[in-house]
Amino acid sequence: MADYDVAVIGSGPGGYVAAIRAAQLGLKTAIIERDDTGGVCLNWGCIPTKSLLRNAEVLELMKRADEFGISFDNLQFDYGNAVDRSRKVVRRLTTGVDFLLKKNKVTQIEGAAVIKDGSTIEIQCAEPHTITADNIIIATGGRPIHVPGIDVDGETILTYREAVVLKEVPARIVIVGGGPIGVEFADIYHSYGSEVTIVEMLPRLVPLEDEEISRQLERSFKKRRLKFMTGTKVSDVKVNSGVAVVNLEDSAGKTTSIECNKVLVAIGIQANTTGLGLESLDLEMDRSFIRVDDGMQTNVAGVYAIGDVTGKLLLAHAASAQAVTAAETIAGLNPPPLDYLMMPKATYCRPQVASFGLTEAQAEEQGHKVKIGKFPLMASGKALALGDTDGMIKLVIDEEVGEVIGAHMIGTEVTELLGEVSLSRLLEGTTTELGWLVHPHPSISEAIKEAALDADDKAIHV
Repeated sequence: MADYDVAVIGSGPGGYVAAIRAAQLGLKTAIIERDDTGGVCLNWGCIPTKSLLRNAEVLELMKRADEFGISFDNLQFDYGNAVDRSRKVVRRLTTGVDFLLKKNKVTQIEGAAVIKDGSTIEIQCAEPHTITADNIIIATGGRPIHVPGIDVDGETILTYREAVVLKEVPARIVIVGGGPIGVEFADIYHSYGSEVTIVEMLPRLVPLEDEEISRQLERSFKKRRLKFMTGTKVSDVKVNSGVAVVNLEDSAGKTTSIECNKVLVAIGIQANTTGLGLESLDLEMDRSFIRVDDGMQTNVAGVYAIGDVTGKLLLAHAASAQAVTAAETIAGLNPPPLDYLMMPKATYCRPQVASFGLTEAQAEEQGHKVKIGKFPLMASGKALALGDTDGMIKLVIDEEVGEVIGAHMIGTEVTELLGEVSLSRLLEGTTTELGWLVHPHPSISEAIKEAALDADDKAIHV
């Protein structure tokens, strides 16, 4: 008889959720963690960066105080204190996760896990030992990928892990990558006075978002005098006495260079699969990622994988959803398959970017007869009252049935609107129903109703 019904390797938003759900279902569960409870998201990613972004938002608002009839002298700010606050937020959440694991009687094991076979795990720690489990869930997450010509040293050339605890704002920083991590750190550092340059190899910022949304973000960044270079790649980075020279080449072959104090590499993630003993299982892989089916099971019976290590969708909430699916599959339930295309995506720079589903271009490429509904936040009473009017709501609709197959939003707090449009999609709602729904006034959410009405030429306020 095995020691546990389920052993989870990794305690991030995938791992700890899987362990808790498995325990709720009556399975004897252990979770193994070699580092900090909460994984990258709670400790080094989602949570601390959102805390820092909040600090940056408050600082920017104070810089604009005169717009609101407020004046003061000698504005002072300390980025080190902002980092300290973010670490307090992290500790509060990770302590909460530890409590939840204990509450649900999950056995917590400290150490590095090495899988010996489909039911045996060696725990490498001060006193090495082995445990057995009928089912193993691999939830080891990911780490930044290595970029040729850019050697991360943790001092001058950083990843998000070093950047999130850096207490001094660099005078000049080059951020390699214009995706969510890149634009969020750019927002933070720019607000605190750093001279920021984002370098993105693809033709636009947040290149996986709808093109109109990307262009709006670029306009907003230009208005804030936040520099970026798209269609440009980094050839290499040379460091001398703490000063970095970033050598660049644009799409036309023109070369240039930028001198800076720090370089932040924010261009992608690879799976944490090395050193796990996976070679003993002969798992089916896709590069560094583990292949799984709809129930999160690998090609090896009793071995599951969830989160970034699967490469399905590199988002914390996707990992948590996969975690529930894996635990319920093990327990013999029949959870519905996850629709990764329709999962919400959120970027928390200012203005925020939020989306799910197909972009306009993707919908047309897939043969949908598309109609579009839009509403600019410039016409929103709440956005005007807040003094944040950059942005828009854009709905991509299948004209034949009226269903929303994509929602793309940019503006103040639009990430909070994802729940509504995602629920509408889940319930197969149409623009007619979104147009019927009465929203509170004034609110940013009214813009969803207006965009839905606009798709049928019925919008009132635009």
